[in-house]
Amino acid sequence: MKVEIWSDIMCPFCYIGKRRFEAALQQFAHQDKVEVIWHSFELDPNMQTRPGQNINELLAERKGVSLAEARRMNEYVAGAAQEVGLRFDFERMQPVNTFNAHRFSHLAAAQGKQDAAEERLFAAYFTEGRNVDDADTLAQLGTDIGLDAEAVRRMLASDEYAQQVRIDEYQARQIGVRGVPYFVFEDKYAVSGAQPAELFQEVLTKVWDEFNPAPTPVTLAEGPACGLDGADC
Repeated sequence: MKVEIWSDIMCPFCYIGKRRFEAALQQFAHQDKVEVIWHSFELDPNMQTRPGQNINELLAERKGVSLAEARRMNEYVAGAAQEVGLRFDFERMQPVNTFNAHRFSHLAAAQGKQDAAEERLFAAYFTEGRNVDDADTLAQLGTDIGLDAEAVRRMLASDEYAQQVRIDEYQARQIGVRGVPYFVFEDKYAVSGAQPAELFQEVLTKVWDEFNPAPTPVTLAEGPACGLDGADC
């Protein structure tokens, strides 16, 4: 079963949604038959990387609210993250442009390490306060998941995987993605948002049953038998 996920590194509900989906997947009897593919989606392609500023300050600036109010808004999100075992540190999170991080994910995908790359990027951004637009940082994150640091640097110094990011974003527009996370199951069913694990379990089961129906036995011979109403017995 193919599950495609459109997400952005700086989207808190994408990380929360990842955890909830993983929880559902752990309970799914056919989890070893599920292929997860991550797709790029930039929430703000024009975002400028701002080392030294934190997300609370950016939110206050964009929403026109006080810094205290911005902190309260982010505390709500941090609480949702904590429910699935994640620790978000909004004081350390740095506003970044995520285009290079998405290219990094595609590089990892080419080596069969995309899910590890997404997890490492999320943790670096939300928990560790790392600048995931920085070449040195991405090279280190690559090393953490088994990629060659110099290969990461060469990719970042070129335009490699830029087209793949743009293709992902074009596909998102074509299927009407307006927000992330956005999950598509077998090109037919979609789930938008960080839904509860129970809902993901229901969808996984529904899609599996539809695309892998139980076989219907072929009757080769008939003999004496009891009917449903007990007649003939």
